[in-house]
Amino acid sequence: MAEILQKDGTWVFDGDALRLTPGRDKNVGLLRRSLGELVVPLGALAGISFEQGKKSGRLRLRLRDGADPLTQATGGRLTEPHDPYRLAVEPDRYGVAEYFADEVRNALLLDQVPAGPAAGYLLPGPPVPLSAAAGDGTAAFDGECVRLEWNWKTEDAKAAAGPRTLPVEDILAVEWQPAAGLENGYLRFTVRNAPTKQPPKYDPNAVELWGFKKDPLMALVAAAVQARLPHPSAPAPAPALAGPRPVPSEDDHDALLRRLRELGELHRSGVLTDDEFTMAKQAVLKRMQ
Repeated sequence: MAEILQKDGTWVFDGDALRLTPGRDKNVGLLRRSLGELVVPLGALAGISFEQGKKSGRLRLRLRDGADPLTQATGGRLTEPHDPYRLAVEPDRYGVAEYFADEVRNALLLDQVPAGPAAGYLLPGPPVPLSAAAGDGTAAFDGECVRLEWNWKTEDAKAAAGPRTLPVEDILAVEWQPAAGLENGYLRFTVRNAPTKQPPKYDPNAVELWGFKKDPLMALVAAAVQARLPHPSAPAPAPALAGPRPVPSEDDHDALLRRLRELGELHRSGVLTDDEFTMAKQAVLKRMQ
């Protein structure tokens, strides 16, 4: 076992997986603190590097393309305070960091882990339900539907249509982009039969982000949705033919009934609000028709 403990966090490698725990230092980003401990299987890694600096060094994990819904949704655009796959290392621990990196590299070689794209997600993505408020709106996701609600800062033309409910089966893609310089960021959903080229400021399927503290939390919503979309390596579905809507099989029906019971338990325990429960229940009932 290899282990490195720093104010920025603790990384432990047991030969099969890395356990990444964020530290309590004030410089640890909000996304890392919200995500909590992360377990990365060895098979999800494409490599590891250690870079020395005058004041501090950096351990960096490089994940295989398509292995992690968080990196897939954010496109590698998470900055250092929020990136869970970077660890700041103090100078007196450089030797430990180099040993840690060597241990992971040796395991990758011994297990012959391919560096190419993964055929499916090897990390589960953030747990649901979850919600984040930033920029001009709030995005909530319960595993079945995304709900977008607007605040007083939203453009009138965008807010006029009211809250948006987007079932997962209607979402084709999700993207999170941080604010950079004078350019605002966004969380955007590409929705079936509703293409748009509008800027996020006016797009009813996007939350505009202005570079404030809570912006990275929208990346967690993006990752949770991404984990439930078809994997990038999956073949494109065949065009749907006109005809009656397929009737759910008995197994599908049982799964949907179980989902209804789970939603009821979440609602009774207070995890889901009345509105969130109603939205999620309607989505399940729609699939049962």
